[in-house]
Amino acid sequence: MIMMDDMVVIKTQDLTKTFGPTTAVKGLNLEVMKGELFGLVGPDGAGKSTIMRLLAGIMEPTAGEAWIAGYSILSRVETIKEEIGYMSQRFGLYEDLTVMENIDFYADLYGVPKAERPPRIERLLGFSNLTPFKNRLAGKLSGGMKQKLGLACALIHTPRVLFLDEPTNGVDPVSRRDFWRILYDLLKEEITVFISTAYLDEAERCTRIGLIHGGSLLMVEEPARVKKTFVVPMIEVFSPNARTAREALTGVEDVESVSIYGDRLHIAVKGPESIDRVIDTLKAKGAEVEGYREIVPSLEDVFIALVKES
Repeated sequence: MIMMDDMVVIKTQDLTKTFGPTTAVKGLNLEVMKGELFGLVGPDGAGKSTIMRLLAGIMEPTAGEAWIAGYSILSRVETIKEEIGYMSQRFGLYEDLTVMENIDFYADLYGVPKAERPPRIERLLGFSNLTPFKNRLAGKLSGGMKQKLGLACALIHTPRVLFLDEPTNGVDPVSRRDFWRILYDLLKEEITVFISTAYLDEAERCTRIGLIHGGSLLMVEEPARVKKTFVVPMIEVFSPNARTAREALTGVEDVESVSIYGDRLHIAVKGPESIDRVIDTLKAKGAEVEGYREIVPSLEDVFIALVKES
């Protein structure tokens, strides 16, 4: 066991994973603090799931090292598994078992004493709103309820660190909101939550985020501070044909980047003096402009800019 700052729960040092000629994780250096809700944010294929599997001791790194609650992933994997809860993208629920039977099964796997189970299970069912459905087959649950059940199973042994790999992927908006409410409740108990997501709106809910692309960590910071790193002005342009408008700005010197959001464009410009010239260029090229305004960049805008820069 390595001696670390009491507040550091997850630490990586040059953590690397390769698959043949492909490097999925490139020299990851990261610290996650006790009681944090840390979000690993990036698109599909960025390396999020691989990092999760490395930290959970499911996969061995090609190089580098990591410690969970002070224990090395190279030499203390079995100890780490007692300290963590891990919920993969396809959590292993048994659809022919009821909600209660699934939780009991995972309690057996984690060696939870039978005398301690009733109060734990009652509490987990309560905060996940699964009490009315405890005798329902898991296969008959909605997608959001299955995710809540998976979370309850991952928490049955009261872990110190909870790893959640894109837990709300494909879940309806209401269930996503409920799921995040449960995560906030866990923070009150000083459980460290490490979550991966491709949803940038979810990243806003985290205490800190790590933006990852192509296996490399681009930035680690609080969401609000990430947006402040984007120093160039940005305007939002409303146009009934946003794609045509974007094409009209191809190669325009005043434009740093352009992103489409439905009937809107987010345009990063080189300076305040560029705004009027960009609007004039759009109109001159026949792109209809219904209105525009200067805006604070979104996380997605910052992420796109960081990827372009890297």
